[in-house]
Amino acid sequence: MTKTMNTVKNLDLTRIETMSQQRGRPFRILVVDDEPRVRDVFKEFCEVTRSVEVDIAVNGLEALEKVKGGDYDLVTMDLIMPEMAGVEAVSRIKEMKPYLPIIIVTGNATEKLVKEAGVRGAASLLYKPVMLKDFVNEIIVTLEKSHDRRSRA
Repeated sequence: MTKTMNTVKNLDLTRIETMSQQRGRPFRILVVDDEPRVRDVFKEFCEVTRSVEVDIAVNGLEALEKVKGGDYDLVTMDLIMPEMAGVEAVSRIKEMKPYLPIIIVTGNATEKLVKEAGVRGAASLLYKPVMLKDFVNEIIVTLEKSHDRRSRA
């Protein structure tokens, strides 16, 4: 068992597991990042909780294709990637699915780029390296907010 899986097992995942049970299916999250390590952490998170299914895209262009054909509950997006940068991808995803929350997870973006992502519709922002506990908590909080908004609609 890897260090990441041990760390995830120590997290309180009751909230996300309860929400998943109430809706009768796992949450679907699209992770968009060109760094293999970030993608691997999400796969491990998925293996531990079973309340989350993770799909992967390595750039903004691939993310657009997956969002068009998929029913995701949340997207996490790096800002600096090849093919299509995160800011443009955020904007185009929000045009297609304005209700879909997007969490920006970035390490090298300028303040201007981060502000632009917020203007285009990103729900929140985390800076790499991010602690797994903070990352998972942000996912849970964002899913709760999205679930509440959809329930009231």
